[in-house]
Amino acid sequence: MGPKITSIKHCGVEPLGEEKFMRNHGDMRPKLVDLYRRHAAPLAGLVVAIGLLGLPAFGLAQDAPTSVATAYRDIPQLGGSRNLIWVIAQLHLLLAGFVLGVPIFAWLCEIVGWKTGEKRYDKLAKEFTKLLTSSYATTALFGGILLFMLIGFYPKLMAYLSDIFFPSFVVYCGLFLVETVTLYLYWYGWDAMQGNKKPLHLFLGFLLNVFAFFIMIVPNSWATFQASPVVIAEGSDFARAWAATWNPTWWPVNIHRLIANVVLGGYICGAYAGIRYLSAQTPEERDHYDWMGYVGNFIGVFGLLPLPFAGYWLMREIYQYNQQMGITLMGGFLSWLFILQAMLIGVLFLGSNYYFWLGITHRIPGSEVKYRKPIMTMLVILLLCLGVWMTPHSLVASLEEARKMGGTHHPLLG
Repeated sequence: MGPKITSIKHCGVEPLGEEKFMRNHGDMRPKLVDLYRRHAAPLAGLVVAIGLLGLPAFGLAQDAPTSVATAYRDIPQLGGSRNLIWVIAQLHLLLAGFVLGVPIFAWLCEIVGWKTGEKRYDKLAKEFTKLLTSSYATTALFGGILLFMLIGFYPKLMAYLSDIFFPSFVVYCGLFLVETVTLYLYWYGWDAMQGNKKPLHLFLGFLLNVFAFFIMIVPNSWATFQASPVVIAEGSDFARAWAATWNPTWWPVNIHRLIANVVLGGYICGAYAGIRYLSAQTPEERDHYDWMGYVGNFIGVFGLLPLPFAGYWLMREIYQYNQQMGITLMGGFLSWLFILQAMLIGVLFLGSNYYFWLGITHRIPGSEVKYRKPIMTMLVILLLCLGVWMTPHSLVASLEEARKMGGTHHPLLG
C-alpha cells in the first residue's frame, strides 16, 4: 500500500465545500448564538413593528365583497376608526388653533412697536411669528393625514359631504394657498420691510389674519353641519353649500374657536418663553423672555375671560336646535367631560394668577409682603367659584347611587 494521505492539501488539491468553509471559519454556532444574544431586542422590535404595520391591512382585508360599495371601515386592532380620527383631528385642531391665533397678537404687537417706536415689541412680534412658521407645516401634515383617514374610513360620508360642500372645498384650497404665500412673505420680508416699507409689512399681517379667519370658519361649517344639519332644498351647488354652511351652530363655533385660538396661542407662547428663560445665558435674554412670558400669560387670561360667554352662547344654540342633544352633553353620559373641562379651566385661572404673583415679587422689591393678602384673597375666591361651577346639577348615576343621593340631582344644590 502507498503512503497514507492525511490531508487533501498534501496532495496539492484545495479543500472543497464544507471542509474548506469549516477550516477557514471554524464552527459558526457559537458566533450565531452570540449574534442572536446581542441583537435579539432590535430583531424582536423589528418583528413587532412589522406586525403592527400589517394590522391595518389585516383589518381592512375583512371587507364585504368587492361588488358592494363600502360605506364604513374599521380597524379594531388599533382602537377603532373613531378613536384614530379623534386623535389625529385633535392634534390637527391644536396645531391649527395655535397657527390661527398667534398672527392676531403678533400683528398687534408689531403695530404697537411701530406706533411707539419701541423695538422690543417688534422683536416680540417677530419671535411670535417664528413659532408660527415652525408649526405651520406640521399643521398641514396632520390635516392631510386626517383627510386621507376620513376618506378611507368613512367613504360614504365624505362622498355626501363632498357633494354638498364642493364649492367651499374649492374656496378652502384657494384660501390655503394665499395664506401660505402671505405667511412666508410676512416672515421672510420682516427685516427687508422696515422704515418706509413698514406699512406694507403691516398690511401683509392684516391679510394674514383675514385669510386665517376664513380658513377657520370654512371648515367649521363642515363640522357644525354634522352636529346641527339643516334641510337642503334643491338648487345650484353654491346655494346648497351656503344653506348647509349657515346652520344654527356655525357662528357660535366660529366665535368660540376664534377666542380659544387666542387663548391657546398666548399660553403656548408663554410656555415657550419660560423654556427659553431657563436656558438664557445673559441677563438681557432673561429679561426679554421673562417679559415675553408675561405678555403670553396676559393674552391667555385676557382671552379666557370672554371665552365662557361664547361657550354659553354655543350651548344655548344647541339646546334650541335639539334639547335632547344639549341634555346629553351637559347632563348625560358626556357630562363628565364638562367636569374635567371645569377643572382644567380652574387650573388655568389659578396658575395664571400665581404666575402674575411670582412676576410681581420678582420685579418689585418688597411686593411679596405688600400683596400677599390680596393674592391669597383672590385665590380663595377663585377656588370657591371653581367649586360652585364644576359641581354638576345632575349626574349620570346608577339606581343604587341615585337612591343614596335621594334622586338624580345634587342633594344640596337641587
